[in-house]
Amino acid sequence: MRRKNRALAYVAVSAVAVVAGLAFAAGGFAIHQKSSSGTPSTWSGAPTLPPATTVEPAPAPKPTTAPPTFPQHGEGTFRRATGSAKRVGSGTVLRYRVEVERGLEQQPGEFAKWVDRVLADPRGWTAGGQWAFQRPAGGSVDFVVKLASPDTVDQICGQYGLDTGGEVSCRGQENVVINVKRWVLAIPAYQGDVDMYRHLVVNHEVGHFLGHSHVTCPGKGRPAPVMQQQIYGMGGCVPNGWPYPRGRKT
Repeated sequence: MRRKNRALAYVAVSAVAVVAGLAFAAGGFAIHQKSSSGTPSTWSGAPTLPPATTVEPAPAPKPTTAPPTFPQHGEGTFRRATGSAKRVGSGTVLRYRVEVERGLEQQPGEFAKWVDRVLADPRGWTAGGQWAFQRPAGGSVDFVVKLASPDTVDQICGQYGLDTGGEVSCRGQENVVINVKRWVLAIPAYQGDVDMYRHLVVNHEVGHFLGHSHVTCPGKGRPAPVMQQQIYGMGGCVPNGWPYPRGRKT
């Protein structure tokens, strides 16, 4: 009898444990106890969950473009662009060569294509009818267009008494020297249109070789002359990179 009673007691305890487990799994359990007044009271053990919330994903970071870089000082020697460009224009033919300083990222061939296109453009110096340009594969030339680091520009231009201050380009005798800093960064007035500034700087310095001096803005809202020193301010003019922005001079 004792063994039977112990077995029944074990079954009863197990049943209570199972019921309690089911009650807890169903959302909690309750314990009834008498209060001090003798009235049964109930304590609910159901867990309290925080209200559901929606977490917005963090916005993806915006891609950033690193500004172009250039060396302050190159090697001081130059690589010549190979190949040639056909004659453009109907005036006096001026032959030119294109070079890039060693130590710059720019390649002579690519820089030469820029110079060729600028000098051949119908809005360029050929539009006046006085000049023609040609880049020969070899032989003597009338002027040389060079792309150089700021320090090298200062050195070359300083030989002609010109102070470029590491910032601007120059022309000294047959040397048309383009500062790579300006080539890749342009100037504030041309931010967002570096290509147009490249047209300007080539035309400006070649213009000096052709005998043109600096001029000022002719009037507010008008295209800035290519011989205006636009890096020092537009004077009310709007950006322009061509000697004859409307094409052939009439």
